Amino acid sequence: MLNKNIPIPLYYQLKERLTQTICEGELEPGALMPSERELSDRYEISRMTVRQALGEMVKEGLLVREQGKGTFVAEPKIAQPLLRLTSFSEDMRSRGMKPESRILAIYVEEAAPNVATALNLGDNRSVLVLERIRLADSKPMAYEVSHLPLARFPDLEQEDLHSVSLYTLLEEKHGLQIKFARQVIEVGLSDRSNSEELGIALKSPVLLIERVTFDADERPFEFVSSVYRGDRYKLQVELHR
Repeated sequence: MLNKNIPIPLYYQLKERLTQTICEGELEPGALMPSERELSDRYEISRMTVRQALGEMVKEGLLVREQGKGTFVAEPKIAQPLLRLTSFSEDMRSRGMKPESRILAIYVEEAAPNVATALNLGDNRSVLVLERIRLADSKPMAYEVSHLPLARFPDLEQEDLHSVSLYTLLEEKHGLQIKFARQVIEVGLSDRSNSEELGIALKSPVLLIERVTFDADERPFEFVSSVYRGDRYKLQVELHR
């Protein structure tokens, strides 16, 4: 039972109690949480108090709500280091997860002004556009749109990009040496298209990432914009003094 004789709010006590059960593995990722009524009866508190506790846990990323289904224990977030350039596939494999790519579209178009500027394109502004959903253990993690100069990679459209790392392919078959990238990260809310592709609610928190990647000659060869699920990713940086 919760202690009603101390100044700590009941919703906070319940939140801490439920958080402990998750951290200790009593409630595993994907487990359906008891209903508000069940928790209200079990702890002899109001449903409003239960709702407040669960709402706080949703905000903290411990729980996720699925409309019409209920509230579930969230999958643990993946900590994304900011100081090392790796491909999505390499990153997922290093965590013991199976990376996959679901290709939505591959096409050629004239680069938009911001893409042309980022890639230092001259008169030939044709780019190969690759739209993908990135998955780990069959679960969608990110929506990604890559732009690559067509003149530099004319045969890339014919490659099997479903299961191979794009960076590995560029390095091994095109002799590319990847050196560094510049990346901008913002927070945002998912739109209808992103929400459907990633299996999240409309206007869910997401990470919006734009990256320009450079080769050994410091020539930009890729402009990529990504939408990462905010409930599955957190950013990690090591600071030194």
